[in-house]
Amino acid sequence: MPATPNNVPEPSRTDPALIRNFCIIAHIDHGKSTLADRMLQLTGVVEQRQMRAQYLDRMDIERERGITIKSQAVRLPWAPTHDKGNTHILNMIDTPGHVDFTYEVSRSLAACEGTILLVDAAQGIEAQTLANLYLAMENDLTIIPVLNKIDLPAAQPEKFAEELANLVGCEPDDVLKVSAKTGLGVEALLDRVVEEIPAPVGVKDAPARAMIFDSVYDSYRGVVTYVRVVDGQLNKRERIRMMSTGATHELLEIGTNSPEMLPADGLGVGEVGYLITGVKDVRQSKVGDTVTTQQKGAEEPLGGYKDPKPMVFSGLYPLDGSDYPELREALDKLQLNDAALVYEPETSAALGFGFRVGFLGLLHLDVIRERLEREFGLALIATAPNVVYRVIMEDGTEHTVTNPSEFPEGKIHEVYEPVVRATILAPSEFIGAIMELCQARRGTLLGMDYLSEDRVEIRYTLPLAEIVFDFFDQLKSKTRGYASLDYEPTGEQSSSLVKVDILLHGDKVDAFSAITHKDQAYAYGVRLVAKLKELIPRQNFEVPVQAAIGSRVIARETIRAIRKDVLAKCYGGDISRKRKLLEKQKEGKKRMKMVGSVEVPQEAFIAVLSSDDSAGTGKGKK
Repeated sequence: MPATPNNVPEPSRTDPALIRNFCIIAHIDHGKSTLADRMLQLTGVVEQRQMRAQYLDRMDIERERGITIKSQAVRLPWAPTHDKGNTHILNMIDTPGHVDFTYEVSRSLAACEGTILLVDAAQGIEAQTLANLYLAMENDLTIIPVLNKIDLPAAQPEKFAEELANLVGCEPDDVLKVSAKTGLGVEALLDRVVEEIPAPVGVKDAPARAMIFDSVYDSYRGVVTYVRVVDGQLNKRERIRMMSTGATHELLEIGTNSPEMLPADGLGVGEVGYLITGVKDVRQSKVGDTVTTQQKGAEEPLGGYKDPKPMVFSGLYPLDGSDYPELREALDKLQLNDAALVYEPETSAALGFGFRVGFLGLLHLDVIRERLEREFGLALIATAPNVVYRVIMEDGTEHTVTNPSEFPEGKIHEVYEPVVRATILAPSEFIGAIMELCQARRGTLLGMDYLSEDRVEIRYTLPLAEIVFDFFDQLKSKTRGYASLDYEPTGEQSSSLVKVDILLHGDKVDAFSAITHKDQAYAYGVRLVAKLKELIPRQNFEVPVQAAIGSRVIARETIRAIRKDVLAKCYGGDISRKRKLLEKQKEGKKRMKMVGSVEVPQEAFIAVLSSDDSAGTGKGKK
């Protein structure tokens, strides 16, 4: 019979030999969260009446979109078939599958000894499956290959078991076949976890060392920190020290997630749990930091994590300028829960005070913006996303440009832009369409491999700026939804990039500037001036809207002046009377044009700068 929360052994007394730490990795929508649900039910930690689909997806956004955004750790008791006398403790982490949240996956892998590699038996191996597998191999983890959704009519378990076995280096018979929906094969999978994944290794009597792998802000209890204990043990009411900041706190509560918080006396070697110190300052708890005891603490911190590099930058501005302090506080709290988020203050002549925020991709941008609006009640404008450029001037000076308004004036020697190595997996019938799309986006073919008769892996080098907008949407439409994409940064390349400025009535409007490739500058300029002509209301004088590169105008539209009908009162009479009135009006327009300035409504800025029309992201991205 499955163990219940009431008969879980006391955490501080659990023998490390009975602990197994593992996570579930897969491509998006291959059934990780559903498999986690079955494990929660089988081990009895969630009662049947409390059970709901995607139990570990706590956020509304996750449940609405059907995607996992945050990794969730949970402690499961399990008595395996071959060893009924001993209840093992399984610490399981459910991870996201989207390329934008790879950092969440890499942190989860660092807290585990093994992983379940899950593949949909109807879809087979996809791009993110490969990316996550390589991450697991880099961490020297034990990999258990599993085929999910074998109950589907379209499932091809034999075919994909062979593909998966070739990839992992095992026999097709070693690939477990489960159905997370019906629960078929999940018990055998839990037994395999106990058999194959090694127990955590640590020194019980050494000074305590625990790695922070996640944290969250609770408005009542302050910062809740999630840790994996490597050496020694942490006990309730003792004082702890954060090794990177040197800050010391008293442990008010310590415990495990089963999956709700379950207080305990302490945590020992190899255990995963949470710490509450009552601290409200979100900067005190850094992901990747090492926690030790204040008395007789450790001298050497643990390895930590590599800091993620933001790939896409966007400006976030509050619609109401007075919300700026609330936005700063909200970003602070979100950064605690999402270590991949980076931001710095910036100002815009058009939008006022805001923040330049770095994201790992477009879905990341979309999710963060939605969380800020929902969880903190803010109304925000997000400017169009762009990447980081490195500009070298002819005099040798170097500039880093994260915003088109920072692009330097003067003689430019070279402009470098970030490039990525993109891996596309798709049915072989779409090779032509994929290559055509990649060539149009300035891609360079690196190679192509057939995974099976009808599935191909294509590798390209692409400029990041070309894929942050609608590349994925185009790829999906050209391949009828069958292609999957994964990419990783590989450095930078020199490119012919120019800054396109928009001039209204001869004045530059910084907020509308954009950096684009020389060959696409004309099309961009024509498109933007046409859009602005529609959005900017007519003035009392004629307004030229121009797109220019430096001093050279490349596109122009004219917003016609509003004309009062001065001839309305002039009925009949000589033509010279009418001409006199028209000349008088013309003089007035001329004077107005000299002193007039164009008022651009907020709606025009929002429509042009907003990333909504270009960054539509949803379930199934990459």
